[in-house]
Amino acid sequence: MQLKEFLETSYTAYHTAANVVKYLEANGFCRLAAGENWQLQTDGKYYVTRNGSSVIAFRLGSNKVFNICESHTDSPSFKIKGNKLAAGDVSRLNTETYGGAILYSFFDRPLKVVGRLLVETDNGVEERLVTSGYDVVIPSLAIHHNPTVNEGIAFNTQSDTLPLFSQSEQELYSTLTDGSVLDADLFVTPSAQAFNGGVNGEFLCSARLDNLTSVYASVNALVNCKPQCIAVAACLDNEEIGSGTRQGSPSFIDQVLNALSCALRLSENERLYARENGFVLSSDNGHASHPAHPEKYDVCNKTTLNGGVVIKHHVNYATDGLSSAIVKKLLKDNNIKYQDYYNRSNLRCGSTLGLSTARQLGMRVCDVGIAELAMHSACETCGTEDIAAMQSFMTAFLSSGILK
Repeated sequence: MQLKEFLETSYTAYHTAANVVKYLEANGFCRLAAGENWQLQTDGKYYVTRNGSSVIAFRLGSNKVFNICESHTDSPSFKIKGNKLAAGDVSRLNTETYGGAILYSFFDRPLKVVGRLLVETDNGVEERLVTSGYDVVIPSLAIHHNPTVNEGIAFNTQSDTLPLFSQSEQELYSTLTDGSVLDADLFVTPSAQAFNGGVNGEFLCSARLDNLTSVYASVNALVNCKPQCIAVAACLDNEEIGSGTRQGSPSFIDQVLNALSCALRLSENERLYARENGFVLSSDNGHASHPAHPEKYDVCNKTTLNGGVVIKHHVNYATDGLSSAIVKKLLKDNNIKYQDYYNRSNLRCGSTLGLSTARQLGMRVCDVGIAELAMHSACETCGTEDIAAMQSFMTAFLSSGILK
């Protein structure tokens, strides 16, 4: 699985999950159905999906303890509101924001219509993954009509951010399928190719680095690890809108761990032991210090592109001194660079899956990631060395025994 291709084709959580499943199956992973009795082989490789947008995969080691890498499959974008278009000389797609995107970055660039259609068939409802064969665009208002635009602008998301669709009478769904569409989960997302920036190609620039780099690293780590414990890669949807769904909540991990414990015939004490002695890496990208805005970052702690794995500290994260120390020892033992992130005290801090995972699973959790610039932009930037460092770290983590 090539990183740039993964970034370019994982337009939505549905596309991400499909790409992950394809890669897992190519590497010998077998699909399991939730709610069935699992028959597991000692050296087996398995995965479970939910809603077509979340994937949890695992491999069995001799220690009946859970070591988990979790990440999220969704990224900020625009969600399309049904099949009806905003009428005018040019019809436009009717959208609303999904997550906290940097809105201006989505203007004047190629965008795809992507997601899933729910199509009526003789056998019920069929889910179809779609990517438009055409691009759409959200045009800016010319500077001649908005001369103060470079001094700042506020957007009305019901009027300013609707992509141009057509000057014909076509409906949206008919451009994506010949089937009878009952409903859909469609989005408008950037379609530009990922590229390397910098004189030495030391930066990677792409849409959806947050958080597809974590998904990519964790799935590759699971494929390449030699697990001593039960190695798990959990890729969940809807983190960008609060993880309040059945496919986005850590309860999905909880249910998979329960089913796995049943299949392994673990006693109640053994189930408690598996979690109490296990560990979770909540992997979601962090902020690199922006060279133009040092005033936005902590005065004593600076995170940099290509500075190594970021350990994230804040009350919004699950990291504490113990989980951080355990992670740092593993990083040092494997000669992997790392750096600490602390938020500037007078600015708000983002959140991750970490705290809800710690609460749901009752496990030790450390929030980690790689440093990036322009988070939630249509084109984000990270360091190429950091992606390799994160994958090496996750591979070492999923290959490790009980961490102390």
